[in-house]
Amino acid sequence: MDSKFHIQEATILGIQKAFSKNLIQSEELVYQYLERIAKYDHGGIKLNSVLELNADVIHIAKALDYERKNKGIRSNLHGIPILVKDNINTADKMHTSAGSYALKDSYARRDAFLVEKLRQAGAVILGKANMTEWANYMSDHMPAGYSSRGGQVLNPYGINSLSPGGSSAGSGVSVTSNLCCASIGTETSGSIIDPASILGIVGIKPTIGLVSRRGIIPVSYMQDTAGPMTRTVEDAAIILGAIVGFDEEDPITILSQSNGYSDYTRFLDKDSMKGIRIGIPRDYFFDDLSEEEITIVESAVKIIKQLGAEVVDNISIPQSKELSSKTAELYEFKNSINFYLSNLDSHIPVHSLSDLISFNKTHEDIMLKYGQAYFETVEKTTGTLTEEKYVSLRLKELHQSKEKIDAALKEHNLDALLFPGDKATPMVNKAGYPMITVPAGTLKDGSSMGITFNAEAFSEPKLIKLAYSFEQHANKRIPPDL
Repeated sequence: MDSKFHIQEATILGIQKAFSKNLIQSEELVYQYLERIAKYDHGGIKLNSVLELNADVIHIAKALDYERKNKGIRSNLHGIPILVKDNINTADKMHTSAGSYALKDSYARRDAFLVEKLRQAGAVILGKANMTEWANYMSDHMPAGYSSRGGQVLNPYGINSLSPGGSSAGSGVSVTSNLCCASIGTETSGSIIDPASILGIVGIKPTIGLVSRRGIIPVSYMQDTAGPMTRTVEDAAIILGAIVGFDEEDPITILSQSNGYSDYTRFLDKDSMKGIRIGIPRDYFFDDLSEEEITIVESAVKIIKQLGAEVVDNISIPQSKELSSKTAELYEFKNSINFYLSNLDSHIPVHSLSDLISFNKTHEDIMLKYGQAYFETVEKTTGTLTEEKYVSLRLKELHQSKEKIDAALKEHNLDALLFPGDKATPMVNKAGYPMITVPAGTLKDGSSMGITFNAEAFSEPKLIKLAYSFEQHANKRIPPDL
């Protein structure tokens, strides 16, 4: 399609500028993304990141074009095509299945709260992104990005050799491959930060309580959240502001009223590193890094210092690696998934975890390519969250994770901590604290590597400042060559 505007590496504000100059309309923009999806995702190298397209997407875009012309724009997201992960409810002609063939015929009766917010902002819900089935809480050796309904998501930087990372693999691959303007991923323990780091994009995992969990197929009441996956920090800030808000059906989000912002772009300051103290807990992660990865981290640290930050090196976070267990989340999974499944329409074949296990066994050739070891372990729990092992472990992990991060920040008078990639995700997710990852370099195998900033609860404004400053000066994003 001939157009004066092309979508490769297009930003939200860049698109809005093109709209205002009549270089393109939302309808044409959607056509361009659909053409790329057809060419690269389900044709060509077949990245397999888009699980389903919105049947009404062209009409929605056309209606928003009419609205822009006759009424003005709702927000900076007006007419912007966004993909959402397949575990996020959309009350439209698309299914919501968490990647499972068992839910291939399941339609949500109601939008997730964050989808309501996106639609109100004028975003175009382009489709559903493929994901690791059940957010990687089905099998202990299922590869990242695989689902029985959608197949295997491929990493465009190395389709035969590199993992697409984390359960939000489809959300990440679609963004880095310019198949959408942005996407929404979800995280329980690394599912936004891991693929964002590996795929050379920006990912924000918000503080628990900032974004409503209502309408997201759950794993853990204590750790689940959703966040933006984008090519730039600016785009991530725009989307975060759109999905933040109080939802009376998710009580913890009342904290967003005093801790959240409808506009995070006010914190985009490329000179914000000056005078900032950033701690690097090398004992926490350096044993796990290759020499090549360490070189990327050292290069990032050098840039941060040049930008005026004071780096406090080799701080200690003792016993932090003890917080990597999935045990507590597995106890919570049975309770949460039974509730979600019990509310599905009667024609859906599964309404409990027990039903799901049986369905999978009956359809073994489709469902059990990698087994269901986690399901079978989880089914042995009561689902009532009354086990002494669970309660004591969850309280211990909640206390220790917060205590360790808070203590490190306080002891060294730090503004933030810096980690490579997703190395901090188990500890930070158990604390419910925020993270943002931003591209930091490229490895010889073609994969990307990000650095991740973390701090106390509701520190998103500060983390966005730091990530934006690093991004603007380092400029390390390299799009894949499709």
